[in-house]
Amino acid sequence: MTPALTGPPRLSGNAASFSWITIAWVSALILACYGPILVALVRIWNGDPDMGHGFFVPVIAAYIAWQKREELTGVDAKPNWWGLALLFWGAFQLYVATLGAELFLARTSLVFSIFGAVLLLGGTAYLRIFFFPLFLLFFMVPIPAIIYNQITFPLQLIASQWAEYTITLLQIPIIREGNVLELAQQKLNVVEACSGIRSLLTLTFLSLVYGYFFEKRGWVRVVLFFSTIPIAIVANAGRVTMTGVMSQINPELAEGLFHEAEGWVIFMVALVFLLAFHQVIIRTGNLMKKKAA
Repeated sequence: MTPALTGPPRLSGNAASFSWITIAWVSALILACYGPILVALVRIWNGDPDMGHGFFVPVIAAYIAWQKREELTGVDAKPNWWGLALLFWGAFQLYVATLGAELFLARTSLVFSIFGAVLLLGGTAYLRIFFFPLFLLFFMVPIPAIIYNQITFPLQLIASQWAEYTITLLQIPIIREGNVLELAQQKLNVVEACSGIRSLLTLTFLSLVYGYFFEKRGWVRVVLFFSTIPIAIVANAGRVTMTGVMSQINPELAEGLFHEAEGWVIFMVALVFLLAFHQVIIRTGNLMKKKAA
């Protein structure tokens, strides 16, 4: 049985005023505790190309939460004390992370504290309504370095292998040693920035947002989310291949502004692939329905 505070069925008059005051001071406490964490996150979003999408995460999450405000009509706010327990957990996690200089724990404790605040002030019904936009906030936090390193190196090798195979098919001489591609004009090192992790992180976030707005079926949303992995891998392998081919024309095209622009173009292609895959699912489903009828 969930312990809960009893509250008025509808917030009006003094109750509404008290509610907003409560929301204000709880928000102020969270900002006071996590101000340095938020500042550090903004710096990471601005300085780390892998986390450039971080600026959009809280904005989109806030927009989705604002859209869901209509679902609160007729839903009673029943503050739940388990939210306070979740807030204490967030504070404990922040304390441990500060002692151990564990940045990932410190940053995710912010998200847990926001979850706790919603549960404390609105109860399980409010948490259920706002769960998705709150969950999106985890995408504004960089993944731990140990996991990042475990993911990027295999992605580097995959991109290198596929690029070697494709360039060989184009009858361009190439030798691969690990994640290093040696062509006639120059040697290309497929570093972490070229592993595809950047497009993978952004694409997974966008797939969730896209699925929320344009797809109601839960299983399709899940398929779209996991489809971002092969799409990002193929797109990045194509980028590495294109870089190798262009370097044969002009070695300077393998770096600098052109290389950065190439990355944006490939990402947009990957996004188009995701949208096209969704259309394939829709049309396949409609075709199967017609055959069944």
